[in-house]
Parts: sequence; C-alpha cells; structure tokens
Amino acid sequence: MNPELRFTDVVAQARPQKRKDDIRNFEYSYRAEITSIYPLTDKETLYRIQIVDPDERRRFSFVPGQFIMLEMPGIDEAPFSISSSASIRGEVELCIRSVGNLTNFLPRVRRGTHVGIRGPFGTGFPMQQMHGQNVLLIAGGLGLVPLRSPIAYVLENRSHFRDVNIVYGTKSPAQLLFTYQYEMWRKDDIDMDIIVEKADQSWKGPVGLITDPLKDILSGRDTEFYYNTYAIVCGPPVMFKFVCNMLNEFHIPMQKMFVSLERRMHCGMGKCCRCNVGSTYTCLTGPVFDYWTVMNLKEAI
Repeated sequence: MNPELRFTDVVAQARPQKRKDDIRNFEYSYRAEITSIYPLTDKETLYRIQIVDPDERRRFSFVPGQFIMLEMPGIDEAPFSISSSASIRGEVELCIRSVGNLTNFLPRVRRGTHVGIRGPFGTGFPMQQMHGQNVLLIAGGLGLVPLRSPIAYVLENRSHFRDVNIVYGTKSPAQLLFTYQYEMWRKDDIDMDIIVEKADQSWKGPVGLITDPLKDILSGRDTEFYYNTYAIVCGPPVMFKFVCNMLNEFHIPMQKMFVSLERRMHCGMGKCCRCNVGSTYTCLTGPVFDYWTVMNLKEAI
C-alpha cells in the first residue's frame, strides 16, 4: 500500500465492491439466538448473540469498527456496534443501553430468544495498517463499546504492536463498563488509565478529564514516538475535538487518528438519510473515518 494514501482514499477505491457486499448483507437476515445476557451497569446490558445455522455461522465475519442491524420481529430494528472479538465466527456481543422501542423491549427477553441479524455494515478500523506502530485506544463513556473490538484485536496480535495505551474516562464510577476485563487487558504489556469526572465514596482512582492522563502519556516522548503512533478515539463527538486536538498538538498526524461516528447510524444503507453529513452518508462511507476527513465534513461533530 502506498504510505501516502489516506484511509479515506483506500475506502473510496474499494467502495464499488463494498457497495455490492453491503447490498447483499442488507437483504439477507441471519436467524440468531441470544445465548447470554450480562448486566454491566444499571443502564447497559451485554448480549451475546449466535447465528443458529452452523454453515452461516462459519461464513459470517466482520472487522473491528463495523456494526450490524438487530431485529426483534414485530418490535423494531436498530443498528449496534459490534463489541467483541472479530476472530470468533458467527457470534457477536452487543452492549445496549435502553433508549428506544427495541432497546426498551430487550430487558424483557431471556436466553434462547430468537432475533434477526443483518450485516455487517460500514468501514472498520485499519488494524493491519497499525502493525509495527504504537497504538492509543481512547474511549469516553459508551465509547468503550466499539473500542472493545480493536482492543481484542490488539490482545490477540500483541507482538505486532509497540507501546499500547488504553485511556478510558466516564462521568462517574457507576458508568464504567467491562470492569471485569481491566486487569486482563493490563497483563499483556498494555497500560490502562481510568479517570472519572466525579468520584463517589468507593472511588480511589484519579478524578478529572480524559485529556489529563492522555497528556501524561504523550509528554516527554521523542519525535519518533509521535510519528509512529496511531490513535483510535471513540465516545461522544464533543470529546473528539479535545482529544484529537491534543494529539495534533503533539504532532500525531490527523490521518493516523481514527474516530467512529457510530452514533449517527440508522438504516445502514443510506436510504433514510438520517446519517448524512452534507453529501456524505456516514453509514456508507463510515462509521470509521480518519480525523482529517472528519475535520473536512461540515457538522460531522
């Protein structure tokens, strides 16, 4: 691959074939089953969903950063970021917060409930492009949900990366997701910083903004570190500006920063027009973009 070629250029070149694949995925629904339900917080629940047919299970695959459409027949359908390892065929994990028709109905379901899955859709994070580089994995709030899949990729291919740092921030300790995995992530020569904006009586860690530990990680590094570093940033759009601007101040190229606009996803095929930013449909060209492209998409964040 030409090193001067931006991520969005690669996506554009691959778009005709991707469009055909997306149309095929859009039309086909996998019959799937909820195999486990695990409460993460008072508002978020992790659902593990497995495709029922063994042959379809072997054929189904995705890359970190993509999303699927989940359907409860007779209730509704909605897009969700895949929050599990891409190495596990025919199975996905979805972390879902109750906010709409489908998500408010899901707490009533039990293991064994059948659902429909369409996809996967959208672009993913260019993980192979990051081989041999330092990686910053930065999440705010629910942003850890789409970030969990690239974290799994890094863990499974740890020898392909240099320094790896996870930075995670939430408003309060009660909102922390996947707390049972933090020590496992740290054991594989990965540094993880967790910070909350407001502590409770049980919280013994740092209090502040997510940019606080990020600045500590970046300060005092040599030029080679910044040039050889990729960043994946997931979270509320307002966070992108502060985090990515700080990365840019430390001379990490915008083309090496990747963000997910997964919050804009709706139909997954650019038909409802609810995800468009100007003339760009984020469900077709995204949801993953390099930050240079995002800066040139008016009102993207």
